[in-house]
Amino acid sequence: MKTFLQSFHILTAEDIENFMKHTRRKTLQKGAFFVRENEHCNEVAFIESGLFRSFYHNSNGEEVTYCFLSEQSLLTAYSAYITGQRTTENIQALAPSELVYISKSALEELQENNVRWLTVFKTLAEQEYLNLERRIFTLQRESAEQRYLHLLQHHPKYLLEIPLQYLASYLGISQRHLSRIRQQIKN
Repeated sequence: MKTFLQSFHILTAEDIENFMKHTRRKTLQKGAFFVRENEHCNEVAFIESGLFRSFYHNSNGEEVTYCFLSEQSLLTAYSAYITGQRTTENIQALAPSELVYISKSALEELQENNVRWLTVFKTLAEQEYLNLERRIFTLQRESAEQRYLHLLQHHPKYLLEIPLQYLASYLGISQRHLSRIRQQIKN
């Protein structure tokens, strides 16, 4: 967590130590939820180890996976965290996970007392926007095979650790289509 915060080159060592005083640790087992739909999300967590998926239910009640997060990533139901409303998403551990988390009230306190935190939060919000835009463009511009190849190139660990039904959902295709793509790439 400290290394992650230092990577912004904005905060002082004292800023980071003060932040760490407000954090807590949490262990989640495989299958456990960080947050479920219709709950409030008043925490931000840093994934020290583990793997998560974010998903929602579509109008047919089917699960749609839209995001995977692993080590050295921040974890929260971002829109619910910002608005204070109940979340429409579920964030579930796909592996045993270790988190360091901090409450929204503690983050707001840090922000009110130190302008450097505003800069860090602005940077994080910008990164989240860019990630979201990249995801939308990928789904709209690339074929399913291109999306799979991108995962293979940039996140090969996901292909080994994530169940096929979640990968297929994330890629916006059926499991059957995913199996065909995987077979074509092997040949």
